[in-house]
Amino acid sequence: MRSEDIIYSLEITAKLLELHNENPFKIKAYSNAAYKFSKLRFDFEGKTQSEIQSIEGIGKGISEKVFELMSTGKLKELSELIEKTPSGLIEMLGVKSLGPKKVRQLWQELQIESVGELLYACSENRLTSLKGFGEKTQLQIKQNIEFKIANNNKFHFASIEKPLNEVVQMLSIQNPQLKISLVGQVARKCEIIDNIELLIGGKILIDLKQQAESLPLPINYIFCEEKDFYYKLVELTSTSEHLQKIKFSTLTKREYSNSEEIYSSLGLQYIVPELREGFAEVELAKENKLPELIKVEDLKGALHNHTTYSDGANTLKEMANYCKSLGYEYLGICDHSKTAFYAQGLSIERVLEQQQEIDQLNSQDQSFKILKGIESDILNDGSLDYSDDILKSFDFVVASIHSNLKMNEEKATERLIKAIENPYTNILGHPTGRLLLARTGYPINHKKVIDACSANKVSIELNAHPYRLDIDWRWIPYCLEKGVKISINPDAHHLLGLHDMYYGVCVARKGLLDKANCLNSFSLNDLNLFFNK
Repeated sequence: MRSEDIIYSLEITAKLLELHNENPFKIKAYSNAAYKFSKLRFDFEGKTQSEIQSIEGIGKGISEKVFELMSTGKLKELSELIEKTPSGLIEMLGVKSLGPKKVRQLWQELQIESVGELLYACSENRLTSLKGFGEKTQLQIKQNIEFKIANNNKFHFASIEKPLNEVVQMLSIQNPQLKISLVGQVARKCEIIDNIELLIGGKILIDLKQQAESLPLPINYIFCEEKDFYYKLVELTSTSEHLQKIKFSTLTKREYSNSEEIYSSLGLQYIVPELREGFAEVELAKENKLPELIKVEDLKGALHNHTTYSDGANTLKEMANYCKSLGYEYLGICDHSKTAFYAQGLSIERVLEQQQEIDQLNSQDQSFKILKGIESDILNDGSLDYSDDILKSFDFVVASIHSNLKMNEEKATERLIKAIENPYTNILGHPTGRLLLARTGYPINHKKVIDACSANKVSIELNAHPYRLDIDWRWIPYCLEKGVKISINPDAHHLLGLHDMYYGVCVARKGLLDKANCLNSFSLNDLNLFFNK
């Protein structure tokens, strides 16, 4: 059973218990465990019950339930709850802004038992008659349902890349006579995937779909003759706009030995799969001006990371040691600032305490540097939430919006620009606040924000968490045009979160980012020069 399925089982058990007004202590135990495991991205594979129970905050009862899931693939208590719950209510629990109490109220007072019925009730203005519901709540629920419907059967790239690569590896081992490759959106490493395509070239001896049937993903299998494999590989990996620009239809359909040969035949510099979107990549390739794109190994450090000082799962020392073990030269610590009370934001006393610990750790190891940073909340008026005396004590400041997200474009843009103009701001964090497949983010005038960063020597974060990937890679070329550096930041809240740098690099490459314009590919000395603007 996958880790994601175990966490979901715990989450839905907590919600169904609350829906049926069961023991609040039991609800909290399930809910806290799901949150804890999700935050840690805990890998359950091969773990014993005692290892699970040893995790802080996980008691004996929950560890037994988790082990039951791991051993049998089922949870008896969850099965019993599902049996007495109308199936549509479970789907309703997946609608953002609808908690179990509100779903129970809709069920008991309006006899609504499905998302479809709920959407209709919103259109009929029926929710406003309920206590605790109003016109704004009704409109929000309607918009959230429409958003959910629009995003059905879509996946984060990070959630499917590993299992799909495992399928390719398994099929390749079992069928060595075949050429097999992922194509389309997955090959282009798009941040959201709604079409999974697998190209298979050669003579099929057995049912390949049956071999891969254990994967719960809708794979579209495309078959071709072996001699046509690379022709089809380029065709299926590219968007129609890219194919039109490279004049693919003029290409002689013959046997090619690799994709590079195809681009050479078209008189073009080789264009890697990530770039085959149909933007500026073809014009650059015609002039042999495609840059050498950023690679994970170009990154020298990880900026914007959290520890147990705020809402991180690991200590300062643990984060530093793990970062160093990955081959990085420096780590930027950016715990939440005081306004972020929901994330245990740092009081001034805690700031000074953390900085003292950083000094101690740095004195013990001259080969690795921990940088004193902060993720300072951008307040509603655009100011940062510490005085200048505190802000200047940091090596660098990441300025981010976390509250009052319901803004129009003018307000959001004005708020960001004021923060950018603060002399202590070094990096603008996740500029739109989006959460892919969950929240669209507030609208901003990207050109004005990027222009402000250019004028104030502020870098823009590409938040590498696969649910954010914000700034959108489509705006990176304009950043480069304006001389704005991109900082690929993991926003790691635990050790494994540092590996999200990979997903940041994937989309940064789509935006034509090279090593020279990536802030955290700088040496420590050059980085400090940038911060001391």
